[in-house]
Amino acid sequence: MEVGEVVEKNFLRPIDNTSIVQQVIDRLTYAMIYKELRPGDKLPTEMELAASFGVGRNSIREAIKILVSFGVLDIRRPEGTFVASGFSDKMINPLLYGIILDQSDSLDNLKELREWIDFGILELAMEKAEPEDLFQLEEHLNNLLKEIDRGNAEKVFIADDNFHEGISTAAHNSLLGQIAKLVRTLTSEIRMNTIRNMINTGKSDELKRAHEDLFKVVKNKNDDAARKMLVEGYFYRYNTLRK
Repeated sequence: MEVGEVVEKNFLRPIDNTSIVQQVIDRLTYAMIYKELRPGDKLPTEMELAASFGVGRNSIREAIKILVSFGVLDIRRPEGTFVASGFSDKMINPLLYGIILDQSDSLDNLKELREWIDFGILELAMEKAEPEDLFQLEEHLNNLLKEIDRGNAEKVFIADDNFHEGISTAAHNSLLGQIAKLVRTLTSEIRMNTIRNMINTGKSDELKRAHEDLFKVVKNKNDDAARKMLVEGYFYRYNTLRK
């Protein structure tokens, strides 16, 4: 379907009056899941959606506003409202808040989540890393090693984040990279405390060695060492995390 073309779709059938805004959101979401609406498609106008759904324009407007805030829809004035094309950082926000507000044992959950995400990215990086990726990753590593020697925990934290972002880049999977970025955001306090504790307790060489080994795993495609290194690495040692 050409951009700007509007056709009659199944999702335009009327809806009932319970949780109207959420139902509009759900209807548009399912339309995208089932390809009735595709990236770049233009939505009917607010008036047309209100008439098709049998609801007020205010409900349509509020639902669209929420989906725009999630990065799902784009408003292009004066053309209209379109389904977004491509991934947006805004799309990760609902998941971020959902995890933040989770009342379960978040430390254990985050530990397990990061382990699985890191291992998945590491496997892809070993498989897909190109020479330029390895060059950039080694640059990040060298900068990290220098910052560890200088002993400023805040700068080490930034360099560490850049190094792990480099591994995500080498994995060549933008969606997984966004999830990894989310996990790093959620674990930022833990990682900062871990780095600070390791520097303050004389474990700087261990911190350097862990990242050097991680680089070698990616460069040499050493799959056998990857899982063991992640599970036993400095991040997952509770004595360090909880000091």
